[in-house]
Amino acid sequence: MRRTLESFPGSARLCAILLFAFTALGAIFAPPFGPWARLSSTPILSPQGGGFESAGTFNPAVVKVHGKFIMLYRAQDGKGTSSLGYATSDDGIHFEGRPEPVMAAEAPYEKGGGVEDPRLVRFGHTYYLTYTGYNNVDGTGPDHRDAQLCLATSVDLLHWQRRGVIMPAYKGKWNVGWTKSGAIVPEKINGRYWMYYLGDARNLGSQMGVAYSDDLLHWTDALDHPVVSSRADDQLVYRTGWVLFDKKDPARVLARADKPLFEPEKPWEKVGQVPNVVFAEGLVRDGSRWLFYYGGADKCVGVAFAMQR
Repeated sequence: MRRTLESFPGSARLCAILLFAFTALGAIFAPPFGPWARLSSTPILSPQGGGFESAGTFNPAVVKVHGKFIMLYRAQDGKGTSSLGYATSDDGIHFEGRPEPVMAAEAPYEKGGGVEDPRLVRFGHTYYLTYTGYNNVDGTGPDHRDAQLCLATSVDLLHWQRRGVIMPAYKGKWNVGWTKSGAIVPEKINGRYWMYYLGDARNLGSQMGVAYSDDLLHWTDALDHPVVSSRADDQLVYRTGWVLFDKKDPARVLARADKPLFEPEKPWEKVGQVPNVVFAEGLVRDGSRWLFYYGGADKCVGVAFAMQR
C-alpha cells in the first residue's frame, strides 16, 4: 500500500527527509511535497569581487526568521580557502550579502582549507551550526589533509562560538576517513539528540552514518556500520534524493527514493569547480511550498521549490 509522509507530522519528519547529494536512490513512500521546479533559471548567488568569495559561493544553509530569509553559504577565495558568507532576502530569491564573512578559518582543524558546507538547526534561542573543518596543511591523513565535522553556536547567526570537532576523522566505529555533512534532527527522539552525517567506510567511500548526543556537543556513533549506503554511478553526477527514517528509531530506514528528485540540468550546474553537481543543503517551509537551496557545480547557489501535498 502506498502511503505519504502526512501520517508523520512535525518538523522531525521533515528532517527525516534528509537531502544529501547522493547519486541514484529507491522508495515505497512519497515525500510531503510534489515535484521540484527551479524558481530561477540563473544562480541567485554567484562569485564576485577579488576577496573571500571571488572563486565560489555555494552549498547554502537557509532559515526564515521573523519573515526574513537568512542564508549562510560557503564562500571560496582565489587560494581555495573557504569561509562562511551571510546574506538576507525578503522573498527567498533575491539575496543581499554582507561584505565580510561571518566565520573564517581560525582553528587548527581549519588550517588552509577553511570552513565548508554549513547546516543549521535551532533549539530554544540557540542556533547550532554543523560544518566541515578542512585542514590541508598538516592534517592527520596520509596526504596531510583531513576534513572533520565541526560545531559552532550562535544566538544571532552573526557571531559564532566554536565548539570543536564533534566527529573526528579516522577515529570512528566504521568511518575510517573524513567526516562531514552533519544534519541534526530538530527534535529530541527518545530523550536524545540525533544527527545524520557522512563518513568514509573502508573500501566503500562516503556513506551515511547516524550519531546521538545528550547535550548537542558530544556525539557518539549509534551503529558500528553505516545507516544508509551510497549508490554511485560511473559518471560521478551529484543528484538529490530522500530517505525516510522511523520517527521512534532514527537508525531504522523505512523508505528511500527510487529515482532522484533533482539533478543537474542548467549549464551552471554542469560546469564549475566540480562538474555535474546539485548539492542541496537548505530547506525552508514558506507557506504552502518548500524552498530548496543548493550549490551548483561547487560555484553558485540556486533555489528550487515544491508545493506541499
